[in-house]
Amino acid sequence: MDVTDLGGGLWRWTAPHPEWTPDKDKPGGWGREVASVYVEAPGADALVLIDPLVPREGSREAERFWTLLDADLARSGRKLIIALACPYHQRSTSRIVERFVVTHKVEVLALAGVRARHGELVTRTFTAGESLPGGLVGYEIEGLEAGEAALWIPERRALVVGDTVMGTGRGLAVAPPSWAVKTPEGQADYEARFRTSLRRLLELPIAIFLPSHGAPVLTDGRAALAAALDAPAWGE
Repeated sequence: MDVTDLGGGLWRWTAPHPEWTPDKDKPGGWGREVASVYVEAPGADALVLIDPLVPREGSREAERFWTLLDADLARSGRKLIIALACPYHQRSTSRIVERFVVTHKVEVLALAGVRARHGELVTRTFTAGESLPGGLVGYEIEGLEAGEAALWIPERRALVVGDTVMGTGRGLAVAPPSWAVKTPEGQADYEARFRTSLRRLLELPIAIFLPSHGAPVLTDGRAALAAALDAPAWGE
């Protein structure tokens, strides 16, 4: 587990995805290490974990994760929120909910399309532009067959996404259609609405851009997103 302190109560950590296989690490694919985000915004009523992936159970890294999260909850006295950016990022959500079922009420937030996939695991849905616990604002990225959100952290001018935008190490790239659609109808919707929906996010003063896959952009994330929207998709 690699942990980065981004300041102001914003942390990012990466861990190996248990479902990764070498064939996924190809042009247009995704690497083994995936990212999660921790938010403890000043003055907010909750700690927020976005797309959390706990390291392998029984490992020293897992023990470190649980120790730190326990300490943060005890110190802050805040409730715990898990926000899911997309239907494929349930990750360790069930493990976290089960661990704290006695000591803390854990809310799991997501778009309605994510709840359709995971059922009662998602305890609350949100709509585009809605203010969320922990000081976040949720936005919907349109033109996808499964719902995906972008999560805005105004306090840090940071935007977190799931699978829609990748970090390349040199900037950002938007996800290819193969990640998002499986039918001809879905392809048409993707072409008509996907990039347009992402362009609306350029109205936000994004400094930090935190993708789940690939390297983050820590300065002028808005410019990096604008450049990605004018370029071919990841792997194309």
